[in-house]
Amino acid sequence: MPALASPLLASSSSELLPVDRTLGIVLVVLLVVAAGVAAYARLADPQENYARGIVLAGVRATVQLAVVSLLIGWVVKHQAALLGFVALMYAVAARTAGRRVTRNRTWWWAFVPVGAGSLPVVAALVVTGLVPVNGTALIPVAGILIGGGLTSTVLGGRRALEELSGRAGEVEAAMALGFSDRDARMEIARPAAAGALVPALDQTRTVGLVTLPGAFVGLLLGGASPVTAGAVQLFVLIALLAVQAIGVTVVLELVARGRITRPPAS
Repeated sequence: MPALASPLLASSSSELLPVDRTLGIVLVVLLVVAAGVAAYARLADPQENYARGIVLAGVRATVQLAVVSLLIGWVVKHQAALLGFVALMYAVAARTAGRRVTRNRTWWWAFVPVGAGSLPVVAALVVTGLVPVNGTALIPVAGILIGGGLTSTVLGGRRALEELSGRAGEVEAAMALGFSDRDARMEIARPAAAGALVPALDQTRTVGLVTLPGAFVGLLLGGASPVTAGAVQLFVLIALLAVQAIGVTVVLELVARGRITRPPAS
């Protein structure tokens, strides 16, 4: 085994990050620092004050992970509960994405782009046997892919709507030249929405050189060989590229067709 992996395998997960009072204090300090910096810099948009959002996100994450940690042992032993948990992850991701993109009733269309890439990929992995239907395999994989669908929908949808709002005159000019409503919006929104793929592309391009993502490190800590860890991480990155490309394409189409809209600025 390469020398790089040896120090990682020599440490247990508890030694890596002990769950004690010190961890709690450090987490609180980091959360306060993050919120304080956001407040000092006045980081906000028309929908949210990010200083407040950081605090609420940290508290919610703590509560949710505590509940999941208590339930996960039971969920993984019952297939119906397992599938229900995956459905819950999808529903929460779609609602979160929809409310991030718009505050009006069209938010529910976010169920389409969030699921369009992630759910078929998860189903294909289960059908081919690459991912068994058990909690220790299905929940992490489904969570990663559904999370990728959420991210691409939020970034693609917000950027597309913001671009259309800021360049409404160009949309009208294109329509005056004979473009359909959908095509005029698509010409303006496409370049902005496509930028939602940049984080996934950069992560994939720099993996192993700049970052060692969670799946790779987690498998090493669990005792897997570096080759196995690398193969799993490569699979996750490529699957995420597929999920996010589909998500951006679908949300862009929905915005261009006027299915997802944003209330006019007051």
